[in-house]
Amino acid sequence: LLSLKFCGKAETSLSMASGTGLYDLHKLEWDTELLKYLKLRPAALSTIGIEQQLLKKWQRRWPQLAEALWHPSIADGAANNVGSEAVDGSTAALMVGTSAALRVILNRPPSKIPKGLFCYRLDADRLVLGGALSDGGGFYDWLRRNLEIRTSDAALGKELRSRGPGARGLVLMPFFAGERSTGYNEFAAGSIHGLTIAHDSIDILQAAMESVAYRLAEILDQIESVTPVKRIIASGGALSASKVWPQIIADVLGRDLELFRESEASMRGAVLLALRTTGKIELSDTAAPRFSKIKFDPGTHAAYRPAFERHRAHYQNIDTKP
Repeated sequence: LLSLKFCGKAETSLSMASGTGLYDLHKLEWDTELLKYLKLRPAALSTIGIEQQLLKKWQRRWPQLAEALWHPSIADGAANNVGSEAVDGSTAALMVGTSAALRVILNRPPSKIPKGLFCYRLDADRLVLGGALSDGGGFYDWLRRNLEIRTSDAALGKELRSRGPGARGLVLMPFFAGERSTGYNEFAAGSIHGLTIAHDSIDILQAAMESVAYRLAEILDQIESVTPVKRIIASGGALSASKVWPQIIADVLGRDLELFRESEASMRGAVLLALRTTGKIELSDTAAPRFSKIKFDPGTHAAYRPAFERHRAHYQNIDTKP
């Protein structure tokens, strides 16, 4: 809509087009068979563009932008991968902001997309494979606010270390905003199992943080059925604001994390992709951003296994009907 309003053409990027499900990932064109089934004319859809300029009236209004080239929007997940330097199939980008996601970039379409994952184009050469969760940092903030948990992150970390993994037996299903990966169950809802009078608000918060890590672990398992992941780069405001949560995720996954220390990985990725599109850089030429290492603890990882299995067992019993 903005493209039509400001530049005169309703253009979109290959990345955003492929995310609609109406775009053929192999032929790089709108899926004619699907459009025919849906009784949609290709002319009713956006054209795929690379760059445009403002219409004359907007050039007069904003003379500073008169010569600027406007690139169509790309998927924020794809931009996050590029911005955090996770641009090869062996490096995954793990993001926990308001929601959460785990993705890799591939050079060719997978022979089969694993159940519960998405796959769309970054550009004509590469694809994004991964999964996303509705509940992430937004859910964490909601719990802290409604449970009136005012403990600092440092104090929370000390308390959780004294309690150990597993939230004292609590099992939480983190679908308070619905489920995306890996089940895409439209009727899933959040739930807490095993709650007794012996538990407290910290147990619930810990169970929530661990449950997001369990769901990310399930996504990682699905991704690795396509390509082995050797490196995980983590980013997002929820992880930057906490030393506790990145460690929980690393210990659940049994993987070291490289925490991206630059602000706005997705914005950085959008800029890098625009520079690549105009031929100014290759993504491999970019300066390495700052990372800090989060090392997983093998003993804690082993201690998480029974809790992870409890989570999986309860997940299998989620209602699939309203």
